[in-house]
Amino acid sequence: MQPEGKEKTILKLKLNTDPRWVDIASKNIEDILVDHAYCEQKAASTGISLIVKYPEKTRLVDELTLLVAEEWAHFERVLLELRKRGHELGRQRRDEYVVQLMTHVRKGGARERQLMDQLLVSALIEARSCERFKLLWKHIPDPELSKFYYELMVSEAGHFVSYVDLAKEYCDPKEVDVRLQELLKIEGEIITNLPVRDDRMH
Repeated sequence: MQPEGKEKTILKLKLNTDPRWVDIASKNIEDILVDHAYCEQKAASTGISLIVKYPEKTRLVDELTLLVAEEWAHFERVLLELRKRGHELGRQRRDEYVVQLMTHVRKGGARERQLMDQLLVSALIEARSCERFKLLWKHIPDPELSKFYYELMVSEAGHFVSYVDLAKEYCDPKEVDVRLQELLKIEGEIITNLPVRDDRMH
């Protein structure tokens, strides 16, 4: 199966990105790359935080150790793309999309329930990134960046699967499926209400 077909099969997003996003993002690639670099950095930090919080969960530690290394390698690659184009990293921006999603990680209750929500929210962030990378791969006029985003699209799809699988490893798979559908609906509502920005990856 081709990676694009695989991406269509595994991602469960309720709402596609507004098609205007890729057009305006393509014309403002410096800001998109800066925001993307910080997205990769935060993805690595999230993996590290989960390892620190749940060190007794061996599979989680092993899989997220690999994921963290891959996300940091992506950060380095985005930095390279910025500098090849004469740009610097710039300042971090508030990621309203992630901030809003994180408010739906339930506090209190069973420790495993918190873990499930953290893993599923991380999965959705990877899924949305994958969908945006696909748009950039298909439509961005820069051939080098198009290839770059194709490679990252495939990687992010794998990360989505890893996070969902980990949730099902440590929680009841049926509960995970129900909660995933709830969060997918919430994610779609967040995307609907956020403005289309030319300087944000999400």
